[in-house]
Amino acid sequence: MDWQLFFLSFGTIFLSELGDKSQIATIGLSGNSDAPRYVFLGSSLALLLASLIGVLLGDSASQFLPTRLLKAIAAIIFAGMALRLLMGEPEADS
Repeated sequence: MDWQLFFLSFGTIFLSELGDKSQIATIGLSGNSDAPRYVFLGSSLALLLASLIGVLLGDSASQFLPTRLLKAIAAIIFAGMALRLLMGEPEADS
C-alpha cells in the first residue's frame, strides 16, 4: 500500500472540506435533527460517493489523456472557479 499517497489524499481532502458549504449544510441539518447520527451517515456516504465518482472518472480519463494534461485541465477549472468567486455574482436585472 502506498501510505504516502494515502495520507496525501486524506490530508488534502480533509483540509479542503473544512468550512466547505457541505460541512456548513451538515451542521445545519444536524442542528435541526433529533438523530444526528443519520445526518453523519448520510453526509459521509455522500462524500464517499462523490469521491468514488471522482476517482473512477480520473482513472478512466487517465487511460486516454496524459497526467500532465489532466492536471492542467483541473488547474484551469479551479482557476475559473476562483475567478468567478473573486468577481462575484452578476446582479440580476429587475
